[in-house]
Amino acid sequence: MKVTGFTFIRNAVRLDYPIVEAITSILPLCDEFVVMVGNSDDGTRELIASIPSSKIKIYDSVWDDSLRSGGRVLAEETNKAFAKISPDTTWAFYIQGDEVMHERYHTSLRDAMQQWKDDKRVEGLLLKYIHFYGSYDFIGDSTRWYRREVRIVRYHPDVSSYRDAQGFRKNGRPLRVKPVDAHMYHYGWVKPPEKQQEKQRQFHRLWHSDDRVREMVGQSNAFDYSAVDSLARFRGTHPAAMLQRIENKNWTFDFDPTRKKLSLKSRFKLFVERFTGWRIGEYKNYKLL
Repeated sequence: MKVTGFTFIRNAVRLDYPIVEAITSILPLCDEFVVMVGNSDDGTRELIASIPSSKIKIYDSVWDDSLRSGGRVLAEETNKAFAKISPDTTWAFYIQGDEVMHERYHTSLRDAMQQWKDDKRVEGLLLKYIHFYGSYDFIGDSTRWYRREVRIVRYHPDVSSYRDAQGFRKNGRPLRVKPVDAHMYHYGWVKPPEKQQEKQRQFHRLWHSDDRVREMVGQSNAFDYSAVDSLARFRGTHPAAMLQRIENKNWTFDFDPTRKKLSLKSRFKLFVERFTGWRIGEYKNYKLL
């Protein structure tokens, strides 16, 4: 069984992406790791090259900034990275630049890949998600946050990234997947307010015109974290790869988790989910086996 990690990244330093933590968090599970580095102006390529591992293969890319419909450029960059994967790969482990895997799940993920490696019906493995917001102490607990995504894919040249790179397709159809009891930690909403605001400007440019971006993001230099609908205090531990970054945190985010700004519809959906496990209207870009 051969496992190849893959990702893409651009301007990780300027936008404060934990890309080094992302890569190193799954590197022990990988035999090689493909990183597609977009045209950056902040030393991102040098940052990736500084990771002390011979497993990592760096490729350069120029983003097509005209692809502003549905974040298509993200899928395109994912596909560029996927195309560089060695054809003798069994499983391709995808991770984005703001996702980190806790080492406690390494064994269960390795076991799942081993268990299903010869069953060609299984085209991917489905991971659970924890979304951090504002600081490393709070997680989103409303229905606005996606619960699961496919991050481990059986390698096949007909597999491609879908829409804005949040899922995969094979010959245009959703992948058939098995769930794994492992969580991916998503830190995309944890940055200093100034970095988060700049990220929002750059991110929305992948979807919208500059005028629309200014309208959506506003003129402030700092992101307003207070508008969130509902959070819970995080009671677990963070991945080892994140501990130094967490120690270096230099901003304050205070939140009262008892304060909820949920609509009646959202409260009803949460009530149903907590008692049945079913989320009403949940989008699933995969097919469970």
